Amino acid sequence: SLYRSKPWFFFDPSWKNLDLYALLVALPIASLTELFLFLSFSGHPSYRFSFLQHGTVIFIFWALLILIVLREFSEPSALNESFLFVLGGVAFLLEYFICKNGFTGVSSIVYDWLSDLTLVCALCCLYLSVKPSSFLADFLFSIGLIFKGTWMLQAGLNLYTHTFGLKGCHKLSLLPRQEQVDVKCDLDEDSLRGISLVNLLFVGHAIVVLLVCLGLFGLLSHNRALRCDERSGPLLAGSEPHNVTMQPLNEIEMD
Repeated sequence: SLYRSKPWFFFDPSWKNLDLYALLVALPIASLTELFLFLSFSGHPSYRFSFLQHGTVIFIFWALLILIVLREFSEPSALNESFLFVLGGVAFLLEYFICKNGFTGVSSIVYDWLSDLTLVCALCCLYLSVKPSSFLADFLFSIGLIFKGTWMLQAGLNLYTHTFGLKGCHKLSLLPRQEQVDVKCDLDEDSLRGISLVNLLFVGHAIVVLLVCLGLFGLLSHNRALRCDERSGPLLAGSEPHNVTMQPLNEIEMD
């Protein structure tokens, strides 16, 4: 098997591609949802076309997953691994260029951080296309993906809900003729406090994600070391012939 998501290394092999198959179902649904919003949205044209752009990017990621599955069940030489990394890097670059358009104030800070994480993932993919064995690029790419997910969840909670919204600010809303959107804060001090809190939350996410990734890679390395020890340990030692000694060859004397 060629592909296995890192979180499933410790589980039964039958579960190793569970997240991959879940994304194969979820991504086309998300892409069609963005297309539906593009067709039905009656607000500012810039936001209407942003739905189409996001739907296109999601479709590219879905196509990338299909290629990964095809490579899983076919000959590895039929689909170059570097091509998959290049396609992933292009998809992340497209997401980077459309990620933070149309936001100002507190919301722009949130999406600026998200776009920076997207750029890190894109650069890691492009570097891995040249050097797939790079541990640092693989590590940064793993951190970037996890960080993007947790920060997207944080953005949704802070910008689009009342319960977890920033103190003194209301949730993000789109108006028909509004070109730039931002959370509405009652006072300027609330807006400044919201920006500081967003930056603090980003630092907190960075520390937690880094510790989790380091711990996960440490467990993976330890598990791999144990497996190597088992292969070269008692089982193999017991199969070796006992009391085998090398005797020097007698010299042949010429008469």
